[in-house]
Amino acid sequence: MALTAIDPTPALVVIDLQKGIVTAHSDEAVTGAVRRSAELAAAFRRCGLPVVLVNVTGRAPGRTDRGRSEAASALPPGWTDLIDELDVQPTDHLISKRRRSAFHDTGLDTLLRDLGATQVVLTGISTSSGVESTARSASDHGYHVVLATDAVADPDAEAHRHSVGRVFPKLGETATTGEILDMLGATR
Repeated sequence: MALTAIDPTPALVVIDLQKGIVTAHSDEAVTGAVRRSAELAAAFRRCGLPVVLVNVTGRAPGRTDRGRSEAASALPPGWTDLIDELDVQPTDHLISKRRRSAFHDTGLDTLLRDLGATQVVLTGISTSSGVESTARSASDHGYHVVLATDAVADPDAEAHRHSVGRVFPKLGETATTGEILDMLGATR
């Protein structure tokens, strides 16, 4: 469903735009998602709206078909640092997660409720993992979910297309960064 409205208190939630992930997947799609996420963050700040920056600091325990070695789970220094392009401000809120969803065991729901947010605008990496999981959780928590379709990226192009085209419309409204910025400007 296309974006129909911006609530009085939306929150921007930027997923996993951190040095270790962005540098590992720096291609045109990632560069675009970074630039558009930064544009949205700047606009939300100008409007006095909450900006939540999420990083991932580890992995959930358990086995997967993709396999995990102990050596691979040790993160290099700076891996979890948010990228400079986000221009982190003192008013921003940082959430660190160890699961795919930014809601799982993080306090994000409590933070958003304390801020009076009823709508979340999601951007980040990766479309089919962190962003999709967070969108599912946001929907389950009763938030109006908006997915910025040109401000998300995934190392797997087919997974990205599937999430944007098939999954996101079931979880909330979809819009481009420009459409969100236009509607945000019209409501402020």
